[in-house]
Amino acid sequence: MKLVSRFEAASRSTSELHGLFKEAFHTFAAAPRGSEDRRAALSSLENIEAELASRPSYL
Repeated sequence: MKLVSRFEAASRSTSELHGLFKEAFHTFAAAPRGSEDRRAALSSLENIEAELASRPSYL
């Protein structure tokens, strides 16, 4: 999986971020422990989560 940087996450819509989060989560779960894919997915999850948390919630 390609790393989703914080900069890239900031340029995406909230809907796109939710889709990327799902993709990163599945990649993380399926990747072998210690692999580059797993590290990239975990970093992506953290970056996406941080960006979503910084956005206002309209609920």
